[in-house]
Amino acid sequence: MRVTAEPFSKLSYIGSEVVTVHKRRIVFAASAVALGLGLSACNGDDGESAAKESPAASASASASAPASSEPSSESPTDDSGDGGEAPAGDVTAPGTKLKTGDRAVLPFRYTSDKQGTIAVTVTAIEKGAESDMAAFGDKAKGMTPYFIKMKVENVGGTDLSYASLKLNGVLDGGAGTGVILMGDIPGKCDRETAPRDFTTKGATYETCSLAATKTAPITGAEYDEGDTYSDNPVVWTN
Repeated sequence: MRVTAEPFSKLSYIGSEVVTVHKRRIVFAASAVALGLGLSACNGDDGESAAKESPAASASASASAPASSEPSSESPTDDSGDGGEAPAGDVTAPGTKLKTGDRAVLPFRYTSDKQGTIAVTVTAIEKGAESDMAAFGDKAKGMTPYFIKMKVENVGGTDLSYASLKLNGVLDGGAGTGVILMGDIPGKCDRETAPRDFTTKGATYETCSLAATKTAPITGAEYDEGDTYSDNPVVWTN
């Protein structure tokens, strides 16, 4: 089921449903979910957060791989089982370790009819203030936000208009943050969807993924979309 809504400012909380929230629309699976910003922790009773931040997949420690900003010589296999198109050209190998400012070429699937190849350049991983989390309510007390800023390029030239991309925060040491966040912080971390004309090769836009932690600092960001990268993500660090 698909629900379309105008940009929102209300606050609500969600459980363990798989939810993707965008400024222009909200797509969700399973039961109905309230519109608005959402925040959830993956811990039990200790109040601490353990590792998951992505609405699509769990954040995980990256497996080691040679550091390189160049694509691999072979494209990873698409294991989605949905018969999606093969990536356009070479893509960055799963497990690749990059630095902020490096470009990764990645297979991307937003919906069954919006998929292709994108290039992602993480331009900054910036620390915010605890007060920036006020809109998320009491569940966010003690959390420090981080703003993962990036540039996204359409490499394959397929129609990816209005698609949305989120990167996960990675703690110092490689673990996930344990915090699931929906929404953004206007003026500091604006999560943008791809523009209407993001349909041609070379088209670009900029966006930001919001991450937060109660424990160690966030020092990296990871792409773990799809079966190929879920257990062996591409990771950028400062």
